[in-house]
Amino acid sequence: MTHANPRRWYGLVFISIAVSLIIVDSTIVNVAIPSIVEDLDITSTQVQWVQEAYTLVFAALLLLFGSLADRIGRRRMLIIGVVIFAASSVLAALAPTGELLIFARLIQGVGGAMILPTTLSLINATFRGKERGIAFAVWGSTIGGMAAVGPLLGGWLTTYFSWRWAFGINIPLAIVIIIGVLITVAESRSATKAKLDVVGAALSVLLFGTLVFGLIEGRTYGWWTTNETISFGDVEWPFELSPVPIAFAIAAFSLVGFLAWEVRRARAGRSTLLELSLFSIGSFRNGNIAALVVSLGEFGIILSLPLWLQFVLGFDALQTGFILLALAGGSFVASGFAGALSGRVRPVIVVRGGILAEILGIVWIGLIVAPDASWGWLVPALFVYGFGVGLATAQLTGVVLQDVPVELSGQGSGTQSTARQVGAALGIAILGTVLFTTTANSLAAKLDDRGISNEQSDAVVSTVVESAGAAIAGLEEDPDTEEIGEDAAAAFSLGTQLSAFTAAGFLTVGLLATISLGSSKRPEDDEVKTTETTERQSNE
Repeated sequence: MTHANPRRWYGLVFISIAVSLIIVDSTIVNVAIPSIVEDLDITSTQVQWVQEAYTLVFAALLLLFGSLADRIGRRRMLIIGVVIFAASSVLAALAPTGELLIFARLIQGVGGAMILPTTLSLINATFRGKERGIAFAVWGSTIGGMAAVGPLLGGWLTTYFSWRWAFGINIPLAIVIIIGVLITVAESRSATKAKLDVVGAALSVLLFGTLVFGLIEGRTYGWWTTNETISFGDVEWPFELSPVPIAFAIAAFSLVGFLAWEVRRARAGRSTLLELSLFSIGSFRNGNIAALVVSLGEFGIILSLPLWLQFVLGFDALQTGFILLALAGGSFVASGFAGALSGRVRPVIVVRGGILAEILGIVWIGLIVAPDASWGWLVPALFVYGFGVGLATAQLTGVVLQDVPVELSGQGSGTQSTARQVGAALGIAILGTVLFTTTANSLAAKLDDRGISNEQSDAVVSTVVESAGAAIAGLEEDPDTEEIGEDAAAAFSLGTQLSAFTAAGFLTVGLLATISLGSSKRPEDDEVKTTETTERQSNE
């Protein structure tokens, strides 16, 4: 048995701030993009990579760093990740060109992939019983809340200072995290000294890198054949076949190769990147499936709603951030609520209640969305949705990891984080396709009803979709195109509405997936569970 760290609750504060660092940064940049375009004069392709380079590297490396943290020390890995994240933030804040900014975002993804699974494994290794439920509630509500605070913070910094401060603000936060973690968080690592599975690591990076690339870029490059001329820097894609199906094929072969390699090493008694025996744990296996599906539905509204608020209702970035604060408020309230229920109600029941609240909130939002909607009705809907995110995210994480041996916390956390990230990427791909395809088809039909020529209609539809709705305001302000602008606003609203309803559908599937978690134990059962290996912890 290990002795509880007396400073563990203070440590949880700094662990939560570390999570805030990567979650805020993944959302704050979206608000700053227009200013970045104007300042650095970057192309539309570069804009896309500024947003997605971080996500791509982040998802590809989660499993690797989760496993590596078990070996070299979880606190050490967290601090290394924060240092890399801060250093790359300085590079991004000072970037004079789009190419250097994209490079900085790639490095940020490396730091973020070190931070996220390590925060989970530190909580799993530090807290037990009822305390673990409370700790995961705080962690999960932080993620839900910061996803909404990011656009507000980004809007404020961009409006009153500069887009560069969207990255620069990471520096003081990183200093606080490093000092706080060193003082309050105990180091922990696996007692087993094993060499890193280099081949498995390479295959996992290739697998998740190509998979997430295909999910993100499918709508842009084409799911089968190319939609347009594709170039990577100065190199032009020479084939009619899109790179997306090639990426998916590489991912499929990498998956087969990865599993075969891991099974071979396990049978030989050698260390593996992923402990496949974890999937014999019902709560871990089924919980990861549920987490992937729920994440698929959760991220849809974060993609479409800010665009609709700004480009259809006419709010600026800061006003949009204030409206989305309701989501953060609901998530933070859920933290206290989940903490009060910890130990009294089975975690899986809390998860189901949270998903139900998410479904209610997102359907409510979908029913409100219209070109002439009142933002006031959005606030309670967003609060309900945020409340559900706060409940489901934290407690589902607890369910997934509750039976994972402490010495495998990093591998378990990395796997869980990867499942969520793949689900989020899949959700963004599917819901983004629903949003923009519906907008394009609806607008084309409306323009056809007005008797507008196909050539002019195609030009308008292309402009609206490629600008993600930003062109709507210009169309409405010009007397000659005012009616077309109104049609575009209505079409974009319909796309946003269907995107919300589709997300609700995925969340419903996620709710059904939790049926298989019905046998999950209460968190306090961990207090009487005997671990098979010895975990070494030391307070420093």
